[in-house]
Amino acid sequence: MNKKSIVAAIGLISIGIIFGMILVSSFKTVDLGFAGSQEWVKLGVQNTSQKSSLDVRATSDAFVAIANQVTPTVVSVTVTTKAKKGRKEFRDFFHFFGPDFNFKFPEPGPERGSGSGVILTPDGYIITNNHVVENAEKNSIEVKLSDTRRFDAKLVGTDPTTDLAVLKVDAKNLPVASFGDSDDLQVGQWVLAIGNPFGLSSTVTAGIVSYLGRDINIKRNQYGIENFIQTDAAINPGNSGGPLVNLNGEVIGINTAIATRTGGYQGYGFTIPINLAKTVAEDLINTGRVRRGYLGVMIQTVDATIAKAKGLERTQGVVIQTVQEGSAAGAAGVKEGDIILSVDGRDVNAANELQGIIARKHPGDAVTLTLYRDGKKLEKKVTLRERDAKEELAAATEESNDDSRSESTSSKTLSLDNLGLTVKNLSASVKKEQKVENGVQVAEVKTFSEAHNRGLRPNDVIIEADKRKINSVNDLKEVIEGHKAGDAIMLRVKSEDGSSRFVAVQIPKEKG
Repeated sequence: MNKKSIVAAIGLISIGIIFGMILVSSFKTVDLGFAGSQEWVKLGVQNTSQKSSLDVRATSDAFVAIANQVTPTVVSVTVTTKAKKGRKEFRDFFHFFGPDFNFKFPEPGPERGSGSGVILTPDGYIITNNHVVENAEKNSIEVKLSDTRRFDAKLVGTDPTTDLAVLKVDAKNLPVASFGDSDDLQVGQWVLAIGNPFGLSSTVTAGIVSYLGRDINIKRNQYGIENFIQTDAAINPGNSGGPLVNLNGEVIGINTAIATRTGGYQGYGFTIPINLAKTVAEDLINTGRVRRGYLGVMIQTVDATIAKAKGLERTQGVVIQTVQEGSAAGAAGVKEGDIILSVDGRDVNAANELQGIIARKHPGDAVTLTLYRDGKKLEKKVTLRERDAKEELAAATEESNDDSRSESTSSKTLSLDNLGLTVKNLSASVKKEQKVENGVQVAEVKTFSEAHNRGLRPNDVIIEADKRKINSVNDLKEVIEGHKAGDAIMLRVKSEDGSSRFVAVQIPKEKG
């Protein structure tokens, strides 16, 4: 190859390289990827997250200022409680040794307990928990201030329903706590807990609001109000009755309980919202008792199955299981099966949330309920009443005199295997015992089945299904067969104890 040919070849190669670069750059918008793919899957939010504006030094300074401001308003409460009776089973054990056995049990004596409290007024009213002063011996409650002064305290009043109590000491010009609005709280807010855990006075711990509206089922009665603020600020025995405060130094709750398997802090504390606590305290101070308004209904939180059965577009509200005879709700035209969506324009999506709102009202106060009934929204103005002291629910129905169905017919059963449920026709004796005119009795419920998980139990009586009156197992069968897998059905059920409720069940899909 001569010199001219070599130069020409080099020139052609250079032109090719330049052309290739131009060609590639013209297709720069085409992403590389696997053969046949359209585009890469992008994970996570594409927009850059907002950077935190947390100023550590400013936050630390705020904690210091809050501790200095609030600690003088927090007291230590010491109580002497009545002696508990000895345990009989152990006494019986030692009886096995014979009448001449000389072991003697020490006589049970008084016990000492302690907690915390918050000063409400300059002249000495203090709020604490009912369980701190419960069973206190007469003249046995002592209050110690942060400046070490001690006072004998008088018990003004208690409210076991909310686990709150008010004390009074004979003092003047005491430092008083500032109160915030617990309705404005948000999950993630910084909070501080102040109290006297394990007798360690004026202890301050920090954390955040972990959850709002928590129900931990610590109060074992149907009227117990549990709408707790949950926090991870360290709370231990002795913190009960002390304050939870926000970064403005405002009390937004009264510390009450902890979730623990050891008896001490394990990360979860529970606090009564101050908006409720203030209402209770004002009643106890002014009248010596709590005058609480009642709707007069039994309620249940709406879940996805109930929402589907009721035709709601989304899961919301609380369903009314029972309306008490002569109640405020009944007088206003509220019906069993109605779903309460809001109170005075404020949405409610949990039974304890509704309880917390109504608990801050008094008899004679009026509230506007937004209800969902038969696919439509409507409003009912309800004037709250005081709870009937007897606390009795009216019987759901009159006793039946219709004994025309033979015992042979009454023994007919129906197995609904997809629901895990077996039902049978009612006998005349069951009708009389359960005080029902119609229905079918639950004979068997398979453990962990749809029926079991939704709360149906043996001896329950299914009175209605999908708003249809049920007189026999055939009636129930027709209702069930009229729905397809995935549909939800609302049942009206009466329990052995005479109470009635709604139970929503979803027809399971066939397993492949």
